[in-house]
Amino acid sequence: MNVKVERLLTPVGMSAWKEAFALQQIPRPDEYYELCLAENAAGERVTLFACADGRILGAAHLKYRSDYPPFGKQGIPEINDLNVFPEYRRRGIANLLIGELERAAGDRHEVIGIGVGLYADYGAAQRLYSRRGYIPDGRGVMYANRPVVPGSQVSVDDDLVLYLTKRLSAGGAELNGTGRTKGSGHLGGAPHG
Repeated sequence: MNVKVERLLTPVGMSAWKEAFALQQIPRPDEYYELCLAENAAGERVTLFACADGRILGAAHLKYRSDYPPFGKQGIPEINDLNVFPEYRRRGIANLLIGELERAAGDRHEVIGIGVGLYADYGAAQRLYSRRGYIPDGRGVMYANRPVVPGSQVSVDDDLVLYLTKRLSAGGAELNGTGRTKGSGHLGGAPHG
């Protein structure tokens, strides 16, 4: 499968994305899609799709202004709402999307962040982020972007998150521990297999 990364740029792209999410039963209000398109046009967000054979296989966002207060205060952009459709998982698509978003962030930022859920459905994501060099931000577990204090009770759902950060090298290429960069490519269309 020849996977390409495409950026959300037009209402046509927004409609295709909305339809793909509806088919996968990933609920999002219409306003969400419109907000993402507007923020992409304004340079506040980068929305990428992994595509093959005219189909969207997954999507992810880079929010230059994170809703997570510590990232927002420090100007750390956040990878957000990463979804790879179940039938396309374990094929490197999430890794591809993250790499492209890291490169986009690295043009302007030295650090990037991401939040990960804590129940078993997020196990593969937890492992992927660790392999890519993300580490906890040191603020502990959050529920709806607020700290979970000892003794409190929260629901174990998508709002229970641990936030992670990663230091980027110049241009967004990740360092592999040897001082050399891994991977190459450019945002928006180089084919990946």
